[in-house]
Amino acid sequence: MLKKIALLVFATSLSINAQKTIKLPFEKPQNVTWTGGEQSYETEGIVRIANISEPSIQIFSPKKENSTGTAVVIAPGGGLRINSILTEGTWVADWLVKKGITAIVLKYRLVPTQKGRDMADFNKVNKSNDFIKKEQLLQNVFPYSIADALNAIDYIRTHAIELNVNPNKIGMMGFSAGGAVTMGVAYNYIPKNRPDFLAPIYPWTSKYPIQKPKNDEPPMFIVCASNDPLKLATGSIDLYNSWKENEFSAELHMYAKGKHGFGMKKQGLPSDTWIERFYEWAVSEKLVDLK
Repeated sequence: MLKKIALLVFATSLSINAQKTIKLPFEKPQNVTWTGGEQSYETEGIVRIANISEPSIQIFSPKKENSTGTAVVIAPGGGLRINSILTEGTWVADWLVKKGITAIVLKYRLVPTQKGRDMADFNKVNKSNDFIKKEQLLQNVFPYSIADALNAIDYIRTHAIELNVNPNKIGMMGFSAGGAVTMGVAYNYIPKNRPDFLAPIYPWTSKYPIQKPKNDEPPMFIVCASNDPLKLATGSIDLYNSWKENEFSAELHMYAKGKHGFGMKKQGLPSDTWIERFYEWAVSEKLVDLK
């Protein structure tokens, strides 16, 4: 009980410290319908947000004197059914802000649900028509989630001066389903919302297949664990290879252990330090200036 209270208090404190919460523009889908509002709940020590129908961003900015000018849009994971808003969202933002990086936590549109706690039922794999319909709904929502991420990048770039951000140092980071959204950004950007770097973390390549890269792809940093139970290790390697085959800059960290969804959780494993490797990579690529 005390652990639950501590998590919720920490989530609240981070939300209070966010300088801005912005609703993003969006087009109403023709093939997806939501009823009711967002649903926030906590299970197994993880704060989750479900039934997101209107995209928004929370902006966390470092002190002006500590700012590097770099910004990262963060897409939490959760199977496109929830946003794991702490371990793959605001906890990531908190770490980045301490390094002088502006962090933007994205709440992108998700598969509709009447009750977030029923999402386990969504994951049951069977051959029923109900499962097929759910899988189709999943694929229908992906383009809108990707559009939300592209709009987030566009917003940060458009308001770069106001946010003390370098418009040429805006990256996209995503976890699991958010990693698939990050890949979608890589395949669908136009000049105004092109990310300057990409960081798909254990990306959901099994649901969002790897595609042919564009001609001017930005550098990419990839993280996964070999023992990921969703079998995403091979997809992460294939994603890395797709960049290298086209002579784009890429770095891959494949941990022997870590499983799936580790985010900012501590497991006493080398994968606990993945975000430090991300920071070192960003500095070496001159995407972040040391302060």
